[in-house]
Amino acid sequence: MFEVGDKVVYPHHGAGVVEKKEHREVLGQKREYLTITILYNEMTVMVPAENAEAAGLRPVIDEKTVKEVLAVLKDDGTQMPKNWNRRFKHNRDKIKTGDVFELAEVVRNLSIRDLDKGLSTGEKQMFGRAKKILASELMYACDMEEQEAIDFLENLLENISGDRGEARVNAGGTSDFDEDDDQE
Repeated sequence: MFEVGDKVVYPHHGAGVVEKKEHREVLGQKREYLTITILYNEMTVMVPAENAEAAGLRPVIDEKTVKEVLAVLKDDGTQMPKNWNRRFKHNRDKIKTGDVFELAEVVRNLSIRDLDKGLSTGEKQMFGRAKKILASELMYACDMEEQEAIDFLENLLENISGDRGEARVNAGGTSDFDEDDDQE
């Protein structure tokens, strides 16, 4: 299904390239493994080829899907749990799915929350990681260099945040996000 040189996404880790396919004996079983180099954290993972889909491995998105992802980033935020640890778990579970739209939603919602109320330490770390994972996929999908993709995403989020800030001021300074909040 996946071949050497394919650009793929491994859930919770980001986009990478299939570097090799090889047969290995592990725990007495001979299986075919895919060796994937993940861009975001320069990690190498080995995935049994027969379990690649079950592990959530998927091809990098195409240009049409990039436009849909950018639309998700520009959408209004969705309601999230008020309690920070429930919100953290909610977002972590979305990232783990490996679905690029869920990831874009997390990036968007954390960006809005950061603008409106600020983020807890854990959410700041999650936001940074989610942006890097999304940028890694955009890099391959849009044929960019790594830093170019990171800058593209950061600039896009800044422009969207600026537009949201203006809209909030024009609407009287209220937010659609939850009012009371437990802090970390």
